[in-house]
This record gives sequence, C-alpha cells and structure tokens, in this order.
Amino acid sequence: MALQFTTAIRGNFFDITACVEEPQQLDERLRHIPDGLLLLNEGTIVWFGSWQQGEALLPPGFAVTEYRDKPIVPGFIDTHIHYPQTEMIGAYGDQLLGWLNNYTFPTESRYGCEQHADEMSAFFLRELLSNGTTTALVFGSVHPQSVDALFTQAQTLNMRLIAGKVMMDRHAPEALLETPEQSYRQTRALIERWHGKGRLGYAITPRFAPTSTPALLAQVQRLREEFPDVWLQTHLSENPQEVAWVKSLFPQNQSYLDVYHRYGMTGGKSVFAHCLHLDEQEWDCLCETRSAIAFCPTSNLFLGSGLFDLKQAWRKRVKLGIGTDVGAGTTFNMLRTLGEAYKVGQLQHYRLSAVEAFYHATLGGARALSLDDKIGNFNVGKEADFVVLDPAVTPLQQLRYANSATTAEQGFVLMTLGDDRNIYRTYVDGKVVYEAPR
Repeated sequence: MALQFTTAIRGNFFDITACVEEPQQLDERLRHIPDGLLLLNEGTIVWFGSWQQGEALLPPGFAVTEYRDKPIVPGFIDTHIHYPQTEMIGAYGDQLLGWLNNYTFPTESRYGCEQHADEMSAFFLRELLSNGTTTALVFGSVHPQSVDALFTQAQTLNMRLIAGKVMMDRHAPEALLETPEQSYRQTRALIERWHGKGRLGYAITPRFAPTSTPALLAQVQRLREEFPDVWLQTHLSENPQEVAWVKSLFPQNQSYLDVYHRYGMTGGKSVFAHCLHLDEQEWDCLCETRSAIAFCPTSNLFLGSGLFDLKQAWRKRVKLGIGTDVGAGTTFNMLRTLGEAYKVGQLQHYRLSAVEAFYHATLGGARALSLDDKIGNFNVGKEADFVVLDPAVTPLQQLRYANSATTAEQGFVLMTLGDDRNIYRTYVDGKVVYEAPR
C-alpha cells in the first residue's frame, strides 16, 4: 500500500528519540539528521528519515518545503504559565505573597469580562506561537469566561493545550473568591464542555493550598474521582514564607505536599510548579505517585524564591518539564528560559548541557504532561508540532555560531544568546501558524 502524505519538509532535524531516566543517556538518544525528510499526512507524522532514503517516496513534481540551512526541532512545551498574568509581566519589587496581592489579584479580577478575556487569549496564544511554544499547561483566572475564551481561541488552531480555571475560596480579594460548591459546579461544567474536544485537555486548577479550604480541596478530590483522565495543576513549595504559611494552615499534615496527597491530588497527570523547598519524603512521594514538576527558572529568580535542584530531580526520578511561569517569569521564550535554567544549575555546581535542556523543553516536557505518546519528537505517529529556527539572526549570534566547533556548542550558544528573533516558523497540526516577519 502506498504511503499517504500531504506535506513534505526537508531540513536539518534534531530530536530526542525516547525518554530517559538519567542524563547520561541523553547523548545516545539525540537524533540529528542534517539533511532529513519529514512526511506528514495532515497533522500526523507518517515518515521520517534522511533525504537520501526518503526522496524515492516522493511522486514526481511533489512540492517540498525546504529549510536545509535551518534547524528544525519539536515544538516547545511549557508546563506552567498563567495567561491572565501576561499583562502584568515584569511587575517590580515583591516576592511571592506580596506580588500576588499587589499585582496578580488586581489583574486577574478583569477576566470576568468576556471581551477582555477574549482579547488577551488571542494575544497570549500569539506570544506562545511566536516563541515556538506549541503546547502549554495554562492557568486561567477564577472566572469560567477566562477558560472558555482561551479554549475557543486554541480550538481554531487545533492546538494541543491544557488549561483550567483557578479554584480558590480564601485569602484573596472578595471578588475573586467562590464557594467550594460553586467552584465544583463551574469546573465540572468546563470539563464537560472542553476536555477531549479536539486536542484540548482540562486541568483541575486549585491555585495553591493557602487559597484552598479543606472543603474546597474535598471538591477537588471529588472531581478527580469523577474525571480520572483530566490533569491537575497547582503550586508547591515556591517560597519559604509560603511553606511556613501552609504549615500553620494545615498543622495536621506532615508536609506541604502531604496536604495535596491526602486529597488525592498526586498522580501521573498531576503537575506541581516550582518545588524549591521539598523535604526527602516529598521527593519520594512525587516519584512514587508518578507526579511531575514544572521547573520555572526565570520566575524563581525574579521573585527571589530559590534555586531548583535539577540533580535531585534526576536522582529521585521525578518527571520534569520547563515552565516560563509568565507573569512572574519574564519571558515567553523557551530559549531564554533554558539560558536561565543553566545559570540556576551553575549556582549549584550542576552543568546543564544544551542536550539536556532541549530534552526538558520537548520530550521531557511531554512526559511530564503524560503526552509523550503524542508529542515531543519526530517519531512516526506523533502529532506534527515543530519549530524552524534561524540560529544566527544578529551579528553577535552569527559570529558565535560560526566559530562553534560542534553542534552541541551551537545548541548551547542558541540557548544562551537566543530569543524570539530566532523563531523562523512555528507549525501546529502540520500547518504554519507563525512566520517571522523578516
């Protein structure tokens, strides 16, 4: 039977072929095909290999899109980001708890307006795509309208996006609070309306333990039991004052993570952002429950929250993805975020290689979201989300890229000097959804 395909792309491809349990395995799993061919049938990869092997598969005169001078990588995966905080990015002078009260809550209060939510959803998705991010795990605001707007925009792109409305019933302005029963009803309605619709997924989204009464957490547990295939996202151990606050609010629990674990919130589709101040038992619980961490380096540095322990994450075999955490994070761009991750490692005598960083931003992130069977590399059967990079768009990049001796060095230069200008084209579901204006 003849191979069926609608699109052929020739270029310089990089990906990681399979998930790993330790960083030493990454170099052998790195796949680089300098002159490769990718065949798509609509939004699915049906063949991938070298141009020399694949050229014979093309019918005479079949149009081939060529990027032979540009690296092509799987789409970046952002495992933690707040879309309502886009408009307050770069807010000055506070650490976590003051930052929430002074900036976050006033900004999020605007998302009860459908028109505002719709406009900011469109802006947010354009920012993701112009930075090469094709999948994200996203916080909305407490308003159902915020999630409806975001999913409506993402659906038009057939984008793989997971999101949820924030759930909170204390320690926030009155206008942003809800009752546990109201939170349950609205979240349930959103799950039924959006989860599994096209490439969309729903994440139950309690903001964090301090804004959740036991009654609200019981409703989260109820939803988890009723909808076991949805995701769950929240924050964990971001700031020392936050950790102490949780201890005072939940004195009966052994730890911050134990609060969540007791309400059935850990598991294979649970993603906990930050995790900077964990004890040994919390690391073990994350591993045993197959829960994942979203490492958010720009946010952690910007708010002065602490340094994430990458070495411990590998040692404990906890699934890990990268999060930009806009708006505490200061960029949508994954290249810049990985550059900050390298600095976090350096401060702890951990050398984050370009290959490892690339893994966390692609296939590792897919694994953290339990989507590594669908996205994250160019394996046949995967969904066709990928990014075409222009590695040398400034005179400094051109100089440094030209004198890099290896592809690993070129990758490291891109990750430390790169930004949104290096995103040449972004593909979602096999279609160009962003093209650089140059």
